Amino acid sequence: MNTKGDVVQSAMDAEADVPAAITPARQFYWSVRREFWENRSIYLAPLVVGAVFLLGFLIGLRHFPRQMHEASLLDTVGYRNAIASPYDFISALMMLTAILVSIFYCSEALHSERSDRSIFFWKSLPVSDWITVLAKASIPLVVVPVMVCLVAVGVQSVMLLLSSGILIADGFSVAKYWTQLSVAQMWMLLIYHIFTAHAIWPAPVYAWLLLVSGWARRAVLLWAALPVIAISGLEFALFRTSHFAMLIGSRLIGAAPATAFTPHIFPTNSMVHLTPLHFLFSMGLWIGIAVTVAFLAAAVRLRRSRMPM
Repeated sequence: MNTKGDVVQSAMDAEADVPAAITPARQFYWSVRREFWENRSIYLAPLVVGAVFLLGFLIGLRHFPRQMHEASLLDTVGYRNAIASPYDFISALMMLTAILVSIFYCSEALHSERSDRSIFFWKSLPVSDWITVLAKASIPLVVVPVMVCLVAVGVQSVMLLLSSGILIADGFSVAKYWTQLSVAQMWMLLIYHIFTAHAIWPAPVYAWLLLVSGWARRAVLLWAALPVIAISGLEFALFRTSHFAMLIGSRLIGAAPATAFTPHIFPTNSMVHLTPLHFLFSMGLWIGIAVTVAFLAAAVRLRRSRMPM
C-alpha cells in the first residue's frame, strides 16, 4: 500500500514531466529568430552594401589629402559638406537598402510558407497566427532598421578612424575635422530618421505587402501594385490629379514630417532640426498606424484560412 508521502511524490514527479507552457513573449522571440534563419538577406544585404562601399572608400583614400586641402579653402559650410559627403552617401545607401530589403521580405513573408507547403509544419506548433504575423511585421519595422543602423555606424566608424589617421600623417587638424563632422549628432539623426521615416511612416505599405503575400498565389509585387496603379489612373482620369500616387510614394520613400530640412540638405546634416512632436501629432502618422493594424488583422485572418499552393 502506498503511503501518503508516496502519493505526493508520485504527483510531484508527474507534474515535473509536464512541459512548461511557452509564454507569448517567448513564442514571439523564437518566431523572429525563425525569420532570421529563413531570410538571410535581412542581415547579409546591409553587410554586403557596407563592405562594398568601405572597399571603395579605402581605394579612394589615396586622393584624401588633396581633397582635404581643397576643402580647407572653403567656408565653414562648404568644408562641412565636403568632408561629410561620403558619410551622407553611405547613410543614403543604407536607407535605400532598408527599403528594398523590407519590400522584398514582406512580399515573400506569408507567400513562401504556402508555396513550399511548410505552413503545415508551422501551423502544427503552438504559436498563434497573431504572433506569427506580428513577428513577420517586426522585421521591416524593427529588425531591418536596427541592422542598417548598426552597419552604417560601423562603416562610418571605420571611415572616421582611417581618415583621422591620414590627417595626422599629413599634418592636418583632426580636431577641426571631428568638430565639423559632428559624429554623435550625425548618428543620432541617422537613427532617428531611419526609424521614423523608413520604419514607422511606411508601415502601411509593408503591412499591405504582407497582406497580399498571404493572398496571392504568384507575382505578389504585381498584385500589390495593381490596385495602386488602377486607383491612380482612375483619379487622374476623373479629376486630373495624382494625390493617391503621391501619397503612396511619400510613404514608401519616407517623406515623413519627422525633420525640417531643405531639399538640398541630407537628413543626417547637422543643420537639420528634429521635429518629433510634429511627427507624433501629425494626422498622417495615426491614420497610417490605423491602416497598418487593419492590414495586419486581415493578414492574420488570411493565414488562418489560406491553404498551401
